[in-house]
Amino acid sequence: MGGPRGAGWVAAGLLLGAGACYCIYRLTRGRRRGDRELGMRPSKSAEDLTDGSYDDVLNAAQLQKLLYLLESTEDPVIIERALITLGNNAAFSVNQAIIRELGGIPIVGNKINHSNQSIKEKALNALNNLSVNVENQIKIKIYINQVCEDVFSGPLNSAVQLAGLRLLTNMTVTNDHQHMLHNYITDLFQVLLTGNGNTKVQVLKLLLNLSENPAMTEGLLHAQVDSSFLSLYDSHVAKEILLRVLTLFQNINNCLKIEGHLAVQPTFTEGSLFFLLHGEECAQKIKALVDHHDAEEAVTITAYMQRI
Repeated sequence: MGGPRGAGWVAAGLLLGAGACYCIYRLTRGRRRGDRELGMRPSKSAEDLTDGSYDDVLNAAQLQKLLYLLESTEDPVIIERALITLGNNAAFSVNQAIIRELGGIPIVGNKINHSNQSIKEKALNALNNLSVNVENQIKIKIYINQVCEDVFSGPLNSAVQLAGLRLLTNMTVTNDHQHMLHNYITDLFQVLLTGNGNTKVQVLKLLLNLSENPAMTEGLLHAQVDSSFLSLYDSHVAKEILLRVLTLFQNINNCLKIEGHLAVQPTFTEGSLFFLLHGEECAQKIKALVDHHDAEEAVTITAYMQRI
């Protein structure tokens, strides 16, 4: 192509090409400016992740930010919010492993010693969710003694006490760490007898875990328990409590049969759980429950009695 006409076509092509490039530039620049004007959400800071408005499940990078914040700040408000966010995210199995791999368990665990009771509770709640993972339990078990001390020395029926009991219940679902509670069994029965309904149920869940393990049977039966324990075998007791204390009795008897301890053992002292459960008063109370006004419960109790 030559001459003026060819040159015209070349000029026209360059003009169109330049025009296309300019249009692309304008569109790209306009889109970026529009993003800014529309307030496209930037990468969240660690504190932003705790403000309650971020509903997404956190990824590994965000969890790492959160753990660094939790470890570095001394602001009790931020600490509490960070623990709540971590606890919520620890409800997801994938995050239970990620938090462990990021070294998060000791960071959370250290907060159970905080003087702020609300922070202590949130730390226990987070550890409770993390403890669902069996590998995490290996790292969490170092806090069991501290949790027991807080549960039995702190205010009765408090949020911290309930959070601690929930954690201990999760940690005793398997037999691996139950022996660590051996020295606290009498304390558990004391809280059972003095606590409110919610506390009683939570203590019983923990005791039921222990009662299924023959290795814990002797420790349970040796525990010194006030005779008011037998009042839990009355028909007026809430069903969620009554059926659990009956199951506790059944589990212990089953373990005794497994271990071959069918006769009264002289090593069990008067005032021990053994003497309460195998005394005449307990036998009379259990038989009286068959006449309970709740027909469904009476059937359950009758079936229970036939098994023991």
